[in-house]
Formats: sequence, structure tokens, C-alpha cells
Amino acid sequence: MFWTRLASGIVLMFVALTTMSLGGSLLALVLWAISLAAFKELTKALKCGFGLELIGMAGITAYYLLLYFSGSHTMLLMCIVGVFLAFLFAYVAAFPKYHAEQVMTAVFSFLYAPVLLSFVYQTRMYHQGFYMVWMILISSWGCDTCAYVVGKLIGKKKIFPVLSPKKSLEGCIGGVLGSALLGWLYGFFVVEKAFGDPRIAWMMAVICGVGAVMSMVGDLAASGIKRNVDIKDYGRLIPGHGGIMDRFDSMIVTAPMTYFLTILLLS
Repeated sequence: MFWTRLASGIVLMFVALTTMSLGGSLLALVLWAISLAAFKELTKALKCGFGLELIGMAGITAYYLLLYFSGSHTMLLMCIVGVFLAFLFAYVAAFPKYHAEQVMTAVFSFLYAPVLLSFVYQTRMYHQGFYMVWMILISSWGCDTCAYVVGKLIGKKKIFPVLSPKKSLEGCIGGVLGSALLGWLYGFFVVEKAFGDPRIAWMMAVICGVGAVMSMVGDLAASGIKRNVDIKDYGRLIPGHGGIMDRFDSMIVTAPMTYFLTILLLS
């Protein structure tokens, strides 16, 4: 199991490094595929209904086509509203086939993974996005690693004993501080040379620290859903890790936070 998980992790890291480095159509295509898989995992776990799943998948495809070919925030917002209205139309037209909670689940699943993951692409394609996009990985995967190490070494106080019994307060603090430190190191040794601004390292430390907090929220939220529906993993797509939602749960919410903080602090 360990070696399977390690091999899958290496492959995922290679894919992440390659797609984020190149950006453009390759990154958009990979995010579209990941979004479809994540949406399917969520709707299956929450028993959304096949017809609503089809509408959601069509909406995801339309959203990513607009993201790549237009990039206009107005067009993307129109697409999100359009998908919402399509769900409502299906609810009314097929009544009483779908329950109201299924429609709300479909909307939630569409916004949760597909829309939030699109901010990876938007960060990468933003001004100096080649440097900014790596903060998403630092905030999510860096936080996971630092929290795990600190929690194993000195973790004692359980912060979420029901939702996540293994998480400790010390580990959470270590994850946030570790991510902030990694962000500062990345900013100081790499990004300052490109921007020529001595403040950049501290700004990136702030972004990665805040992103780390959201990373843990994303991880716990995905775990909470699994506990609500009594499943161990969202899927088996990634050997040793489970499904897309099991591996990308933290990155999903870190991506928009990184994008918005980048605009606020570094524009």
C-alpha cells in the first residue's frame, strides 16, 4: 500500500509540475477532466441523480470552454447562472422525479470542485502567473506535509476529535507556519529576482499562510461529507489515494484564495 501510494504521489506531482509549468490548453484540459471526475464523485456520494449529473457535466464542459477561449469573468458568471437555471428547469420539468435537495446538491457539486478548481488556470494565466501558481501547491501539499510531521512529533491536543481524530492543534499550527515559511523561502530565493520587489517574499508568506488555513478547511469539509454519507473514499481512480476529491480536496479551496490574494496584494 505504501509503495502504491508513493508511486501515485510521484505521478501526480509530475502531472502537476508539467501542466502548471506549461499552462494554456494542456492545463485547461487536465483541469476539465479532473473537474468532471470530482463532480461525478460528489454527485454519486450524495445521490444526486443521473439526469442532473448529465446537466452538470455539460455545464462543466461549457464553463471550461469559455474559460479557455474567452476568459471573461462576465461570461463565466453567465455560464454559472445558466447551469443553475438548467438545474431548476430539470427540477420543474421532471417533477416529482428529483427532490429539492438533489438539485441543491447538484449546484453545490458544480460550484465546489469544477468552478473552484478553475482558479488554478486563472492564477497560472494571470500576470506573472508562472510564479504565482506554485503557491497553490505550497499552501495545500506543503501544509499537509508540515502538519503531518509536526503532528507526529509533538501533536497532543485534538482539535476536531469527531470529524478528524488524527488532527492535532499543534499539527494545524505547524501546517500554517510551515506553509508560510515555504512561501517566504520561495519568494525570497526565486520570485524576488523576477519582480524586483523586496516585499514580495513577505506577501507570498501571507498568501501561503492564509491558503494553508483554507487548505485544512477544504480537507475537513471533504472528510465531513464522507462521514455524512458513510463512505471511506470518494473513488478508486488514484491508487493508494482514493478518488479525485480525496487527493485534491485541499487544493480545491486553496486555488481561489491564492488567486484573490494575488490580485489584492501583488497587483
